[in-house]
Amino acid sequence: MATAGALDTDSEDEIPAGWEERVTLEGRVYYANHSTKSTQWEHPTTGKKKRITGELPYGWERKLKDNGQVYYVDHINEKVTYTDPRLAFAVEDTGNNLLEFKQRFDASSTAEQVLQGRDLTGKYVIVTGANGGIGFETARSMALHGAHVTLACRDMKKAHDAVERIQKERKVAQVVAMRLDLASLKSVQEFAEEYKRNDWPLHILILNAAVFGVPHELTEDGYETTFQVNYLGHFFLTQLLEEVLIRSAPAKVVVVSSESHRFSDLDLDNISIQKLSPDKDNYTAMYAYNLSKLCNVLFAHGLHARLSKFRVWTNSCHPGNMMYTNLHRSWWVWTLLFGLARPFTKSMQQGAATTVFCATALEIDGYGGMYFNNCCRCLPAEKTFKEKLCNALWELSEKDGVRSNGKI
Repeated sequence: MATAGALDTDSEDEIPAGWEERVTLEGRVYYANHSTKSTQWEHPTTGKKKRITGELPYGWERKLKDNGQVYYVDHINEKVTYTDPRLAFAVEDTGNNLLEFKQRFDASSTAEQVLQGRDLTGKYVIVTGANGGIGFETARSMALHGAHVTLACRDMKKAHDAVERIQKERKVAQVVAMRLDLASLKSVQEFAEEYKRNDWPLHILILNAAVFGVPHELTEDGYETTFQVNYLGHFFLTQLLEEVLIRSAPAKVVVVSSESHRFSDLDLDNISIQKLSPDKDNYTAMYAYNLSKLCNVLFAHGLHARLSKFRVWTNSCHPGNMMYTNLHRSWWVWTLLFGLARPFTKSMQQGAATTVFCATALEIDGYGGMYFNNCCRCLPAEKTFKEKLCNALWELSEKDGVRSNGKI
């Protein structure tokens, strides 16, 4: 096996005799000492930590042996090596503080700009609520860059229309529509079972669908609609697709939340199914939306904590304020307010940018449990860092939301 130590160089990064430089699947560089049979993250001479970034060079392919050993194939020169070709260009790893990473995009960036030059061929993606608005632009942008995208929608007519619109732009676009009604746990289960029957991998799961400002109404499962559609249905869907994500790893889950998650008093002292899914007398549409979006951020943190060891990374994001999507359709007053704000808010392409960034940006591969706004990591509400609150929501969602319905 080739090692960096074999190079004739005066560089301070030269590997001492008996050491070997290796790379994890997440891109972190580590060092193996063949004399002591031990490994460490720090360079044996400089003490620095490094990681590789970017995609493999043109013509290269990473493969996995049956025993789990990774090797690399150079199809142009017809060579095989166990050394990642990007190792020579490894950069210093400054740790988990992504605020130190150079920000490439901002509030004015579009999903197309985020994906410029990217080839997503071979990536399988699910986007919920993808027949219109931000979800459509998310799905469209990724499909135009080669991904196989499943539009998971309740209204199949609109979903098929969306597929046609995408394929008119790119005839070979791999886009399919499948029915998913998040207000029905039975529908969620049927969607997951159909997806599994197709025997497709799943590299990116984008939980985008949401309702806003709807009057109080219970779903067929007995939960308040905003709570189930925005959060519980997505929680259940992810649970059912968990094995597919792990089998397809590395994989990413993106939970679309909102800055409104900050305006909720949910805490360990009051968390209950009655609080999350209130009766009509205790229901306020705006508060229910805020609460569901807080649940989204807590869920993203909890999911990353559970699945990151399997190389499934989860982040949440805010797409933009008062964007003119179909969220406002429940009440004419919302339509009026959103219409007045329209000239000052993001376009749908701009709204999809942060979601697409979380799903595809190479610089955050291997990182999760974070919250993004305007394609940049920012701090969510302080309570979302409370592990006990994350766990309480998770346990409550399983006990009262999913397991009590006999689904898993």
